[in-house]
Amino acid sequence: MNNQKTKNLAFISLFIAIEILMVMVPFLGFIPIGPLRATTLHIPVIIAGIVLGKEKGAGIGLVFGISSLIINTIQPTITSFVFSPFISGSILSALIAIVPRILIGYVAGWIYELLKEKNDYLAMITGSFLGSITNTFLVLGGIYVIFGSEYASALGKSFSELLPYLLRIITTNGILEAIVGTIIAVMVSRILIKIK
Repeated sequence: MNNQKTKNLAFISLFIAIEILMVMVPFLGFIPIGPLRATTLHIPVIIAGIVLGKEKGAGIGLVFGISSLIINTIQPTITSFVFSPFISGSILSALIAIVPRILIGYVAGWIYELLKEKNDYLAMITGSFLGSITNTFLVLGGIYVIFGSEYASALGKSFSELLPYLLRIITTNGILEAIVGTIIAVMVSRILIKIK
């Protein structure tokens, strides 16, 4: 029992260290694409959800969310206000920065737990993909609902142009992030589950 607790603590520490390292190394965790930042930080969160369970995955997601809030505060872009209450003056920015990231690990872990008895490999693929898509939909949906007009204005668009713009992001960047994240998460999760 103590050996398993020690192993879990080591894994949690490893995932937190990976998240922090990815934030600190330029173009590794946050990749600037125009006014947006694509991310790879969801991948360790998904892996943590699958390997350690949904609660611990959610905890690693919290690290991602707080990192997102911090990086958007200290290195802002024209759209960073949606992730930083220190820039926007609204606590709802923290909600967009943190809650979807917590749910990445929770959804990935929950879907994996739900399906693993039927097919472990398929459970990993489904959990990974849906965890990533959860982040994309909730972040962009939150931006649209909470800061739609301001976000459109920051991009030099009208509010009526915003929804088609966000849908393009989902169908291009969002799906690509989910596919890449799924491939990496499944490969790494299979190895780590055997070690665990």
